[in-house]
Amino acid sequence: MAAKNTKSFDLIVIGAGPGGYIAAKRAAQLGLKTALIEKDDRLGGTCLLRGCIPTKALIHAAEVWQLCSKGARTFGIGVEGATFDWAKVQKRKELATTKGTKGIDLLMKNAGVTVIQGTGRLAGPGCVAVESATGIEEFEAEKIILATGSTIANLPRMEPDGVKILDSDLLLELDHVPASMVVLGAGAVGLELASVMQSFGCKTTLVELMDQVLPLEDPECAAVVEKALKRQKMKVLTGTKATGVEKTETGVLCTLENVSTGTSETVEAECLLVAVGRKPVTRDLGLKTVEVVVDVRGYIQTDAMMETATPGLYAIGDIVATPQLAHVASHEALVAAGHAAGQPEHPIHYHRIPACTYSNPEVASVGLKESDALAAGHEVQCGQFPFSALGKASILNEPHGFIKVVSDAGSGKVLGVHMVGPRVTELLGEAVTALGFDADLKTWSEVVHPHPSLSEAMGEAIAAAAGRPVHGG
Repeated sequence: MAAKNTKSFDLIVIGAGPGGYIAAKRAAQLGLKTALIEKDDRLGGTCLLRGCIPTKALIHAAEVWQLCSKGARTFGIGVEGATFDWAKVQKRKELATTKGTKGIDLLMKNAGVTVIQGTGRLAGPGCVAVESATGIEEFEAEKIILATGSTIANLPRMEPDGVKILDSDLLLELDHVPASMVVLGAGAVGLELASVMQSFGCKTTLVELMDQVLPLEDPECAAVVEKALKRQKMKVLTGTKATGVEKTETGVLCTLENVSTGTSETVEAECLLVAVGRKPVTRDLGLKTVEVVVDVRGYIQTDAMMETATPGLYAIGDIVATPQLAHVASHEALVAAGHAAGQPEHPIHYHRIPACTYSNPEVASVGLKESDALAAGHEVQCGQFPFSALGKASILNEPHGFIKVVSDAGSGKVLGVHMVGPRVTELLGEAVTALGFDADLKTWSEVVHPHPSLSEAMGEAIAAAAGRPVHGG
């Protein structure tokens, strides 16, 4: 058998985010000669470079600062003269990112994946053109996985300038903490960054068009978060839209309108953060050179194996109309790469995808909300337990929030779990596992949780949903 041309691969992946690099690693594991194309000079994509990792690094720094400046005295510990150095906070954030990119570099090297720097786009079936500083080079592959991710969605007349109007990317690079800020959008990104800025002393106004913060989450969980934000002196305006933004000599002047009453108010701040969502990066991907179905928003249509209308061409992550989450992209990568290599793969159960918001307090959920379960025709039975009743929550001085379990009253099948409170983004793992194995209330209620621990709230909520509360009503 003749040796393959060095420009020919079994599989090419375009995009090295949490979908792309995982796809490349799995394909190489399965014996495919694999190339990974990335336009950035570092691997990792939005999640590692401008999203999940750097934002959580800032969130943790904010938590440490709040504990030192205010919370430590609760535990009888004095931290006199506590200060923060924003430049060092940013440096710590960058260290976490750099460690991650180096880890991916090593992962690709050890897997035998060829990494090609440049902007990749389709040049026809089985062909990818890569544009770099040295020119354009074409590569061939029997299978191609598109994993180009998403970019920030901006609003008309509110284009970021890096000084007075920011997006989430620009905020992560700020060289100082603004004195004041208006944040448009109270989804996970807007809420997390608003919490960070407020914690470091920025007077923050959070604006959300929908009637609750975190519009995709359980309303009771969202209400707990909103109450906590207001307790932290953040101004929260729900059911409100920005009808105008004017740049001034000192910052911005935002006109905000209540959509129910039509009344308006103006808020002046040093800067505006626009955090209203993301859009897929598919516009300049060469999709017209192949047969694919793309909707009006730019999302690529695939089957359950992530394969497009063109055989051998796959799309994963934020460019398909599935939850825009790093862990979703990674699992879609495993399905696509496995299928491309001829392996039997199971489709992803999107109704069991976990979601986490790293606010203060945290919010985490998996499965159906109570309203969704009712709309689907279930006879719903819920169980709920507050963290305030737990010894461990009292020890941590974090007694806020609860865990809610949504189940089908007839079958006892658990349909969803929703949490708000301390460390719930870690506690969610148990619920994800239980739903993954189709746990019912009886089986799950027999699981013994350690004492004292925050996980006891899970056991208590399950017992309540099963009609056998232990410490509840």
